[in-house]
Amino acid sequence: MSPLSAPAETDAIISITAAAHEQIITMRDGEPETDRLGLRLEIVSDPGEEFRYDLSFEITTKAAFTDEVRTHDGLKVIIPAKDIELLTGATLDFTSSQGLVIRNPNKPAVPSIEGLVRDDQLSAEVEALVAAEVNPSLAAHGGFVTFVGHDTQGTAYMTMGGGCHGCSMSRMTMLEGVQAMLVEQVAGIDRVKDLTDHSTGATPFYN
Repeated sequence: MSPLSAPAETDAIISITAAAHEQIITMRDGEPETDRLGLRLEIVSDPGEEFRYDLSFEITTKAAFTDEVRTHDGLKVIIPAKDIELLTGATLDFTSSQGLVIRNPNKPAVPSIEGLVRDDQLSAEVEALVAAEVNPSLAAHGGFVTFVGHDTQGTAYMTMGGGCHGCSMSRMTMLEGVQAMLVEQVAGIDRVKDLTDHSTGATPFYN
C-alpha cells in the first residue's frame, strides 16, 4: 500500500499508508472534539529495549512546544522531540490481520552501562561481525542484536530486538548462535551475556 504524502509538509517524519490513514480517521471520528484531535505517536521503551509505542488521540493545541506536528491528508500527527530521530523514515500501516503496525527501520539506542567498554579495537571487531554476519543471519527471523560493550574479561554484552525479543527460543539463539560466532571469530571474546528483559517482548501491533 502506498504511503500518503503530506501536501502541506515536505518534511514529514513518518509515512502513513492509505489503509492506516482510513482506519485512524474512522477511530478519530468516534471521539469527542474530533476536529481538534491529532494522533500522538510516542516511543515508550527504555534505551536498548525493543521499541514499544503508544498511540493516542490528543488535542493538537495542547501539544508541547517541543513536539513536532505534521499533517497527513487532514490528519495531524504529533511526535515528541525525543522520538523524532528514532521515528524518521518509519511507516504506520494497517492490515485486517495485524491492526495498526509500525514498520521502523531504526534501532533502539544502545544503553549506557557503567564499567563496559565499547570504543576500543575489540569492540570494533565485535560490531563489524555483528553487522556483517550475526544480524544478517538473525534477519530471517525478524530479529537483531545490539552490542552494548564488553567487560575486558572476555564477556560481550548484547541486547536482542525484533523477533528475538521475548521469543521463547531467544536464549538458545543467543548462546548457541551469536555466542558461537563471536567466540570463534573474535579473539578476546569467550562468552556472550544477554541484557534484554524478555518479559517486555511484544509485537508492536495495535488492534
